Amino acid sequence: MEFTYRGYENLLKKLTEAGYEFAGYDSWEDKKRPVILRHDIDYDVKKALELAGLEKRCGAFSTYFVLLSSDLYNVFSDECSRDLKSIREMGHHIGLHFDEKKHAGASIGELPGLIRKEADILEAAVGAPIDTVSMHRPRKELLEADLEIPGMINSYSSVFFSQFRYISDSRRRWREPVDEIIEQASEERLHILTHAFWYNDEEISLEESVKRFVGDGNRNRYFNLMGNITDLASIMKEDEINQ
Repeated sequence: MEFTYRGYENLLKKLTEAGYEFAGYDSWEDKKRPVILRHDIDYDVKKALELAGLEKRCGAFSTYFVLLSSDLYNVFSDECSRDLKSIREMGHHIGLHFDEKKHAGASIGELPGLIRKEADILEAAVGAPIDTVSMHRPRKELLEADLEIPGMINSYSSVFFSQFRYISDSRRRWREPVDEIIEQASEERLHILTHAFWYNDEEISLEESVKRFVGDGNRNRYFNLMGNITDLASIMKEDEINQ
């Protein structure tokens, strides 16, 4: 499928036409043919907000997993916090995207407590309970541990892989023919991971997606500085960005 908003909308329509019902990690058991949609927000909350709006218009809902320890966005900034609350108000769920590499030296046994601590902090940012977690680029040992976290659902627990067909678009590439799998409707349960970062109005390459993100980041930084440095244009003009 194309990595466009039209392509993603078509995927949602195919799911509905094939008889799948959109479900959360806590509500799939009462669905005849559940599909769990999951989005990891690795880089850009604005892109996630755009995809969330598309899903709402299509009658779908997802779980959006947020990095508390991101170097690319701050969940406590006014804009980011507002965008995450908007995603939640659209009917989607917000979960924690946990990066164990930010806790170097922690044992597997210590991770549940660290996850719960980050979830509590994220709750303060979005103003809603955080009861689901996904792992950010987890090592093999963490996956095999099948962690249980008090008061939370682990999206990497064995049930969501042994009882669901898991499909992912990681690194802007579907590992399996997602359209065919949906159209054949031979799977009773689907667990689909997508990254809003890769989707645009038109089809562009992986390389162009990254270049645009880096360029937009420079522009956003400039306008953030404008609100904090008097007469920024006398120091650097807007047309000098990316030169």
